[in-house]
Amino acid sequence: MTVIALSNVNAQTATVPSSTEKAAVDALIPWLLQEDAQLRGIPFSVVIFDSTGKHVLACNPKDETNARVLKQMSSVLDEVMARLNAPESPIQGIPRINEVSSHFEDLIRELLNKTPGLACDFPKTAAGGKQRSGYPDLELVDQLSHRIYYLDPKLYAVGSRDSSFRTFYFEPKIATNKVREDAVHFIVGFEHEKPAANRRWKFTRWDLVDLSHFQVKLKAEFEGSNRDMYRPEAIVATSGKKVE
Repeated sequence: MTVIALSNVNAQTATVPSSTEKAAVDALIPWLLQEDAQLRGIPFSVVIFDSTGKHVLACNPKDETNARVLKQMSSVLDEVMARLNAPESPIQGIPRINEVSSHFEDLIRELLNKTPGLACDFPKTAAGGKQRSGYPDLELVDQLSHRIYYLDPKLYAVGSRDSSFRTFYFEPKIATNKVREDAVHFIVGFEHEKPAANRRWKFTRWDLVDLSHFQVKLKAEFEGSNRDMYRPEAIVATSGKKVE
C-alpha cells in the first residue's frame, strides 16, 4: 500500500492501493456483482476438485463395498440417536443446539471405531495436524477396500428441511485443507423436535446425504476485525483518552 499526503490546509493522509492491488480489486468487484449469473448452482464436486485436486466420488448403494459400509453406518447412526435421546444423555439440558453437535461427532467416531473393519478419526490438514473446525468433520476408512468416506454431521429442527437458510459452509484453504483424498462425501443429518421447557432434546430421524451432485453458491463478504477497525490512527474522536 502507498501513503500519499494531501496538500491542503487540513493536511491529512489517505491510503490508496498500488496499481497491482487496484487492478485485482477492479476485476474482482464486477465479477462478484454478477452473482446470479456465475456464483449460483456451482457443483460442490468442482469446488472440491479445483481447491484440493481431489474427486468427490458418488456413492452407489448397490456397490458391494458401499452396501456393506452403509449397513454398518446405519447401525451406528441408529445407536447414536438412541443413546443421545436417552434421559441420562450428556446433551440433555444443554440450552443451544450448536453446543450439541460435538457430542454427535464424538459418539459417531467412537462407535464407528468399534465397528469391525472401519476406522474413523478427525481428518488431518495439509499441514499434518488434526483440526475439528472446518469441513469435513470426520474421515471414515473402510480397511478392507481402503475406500474413504468424509462425514459432516448436521443437526436441524423438524420443519426446517426445506429452509433456504444457510447451513453448509466450505472455505477453501491451503494449509488447513482437510480434503486430502478422493472420497465419498456424506452429510449426516439428524432431525430434532423443538426442545421442551425442560431442555430435553429428542431426535426423530437421520439421513445420509451423498454430496456428489450437491450444488452450492458463493456468498462474497468483505470482513474485518475489531483490531482492523479500532486502530489508533483511525480514531478521530473519543470519550476516552484524547486523540492527539
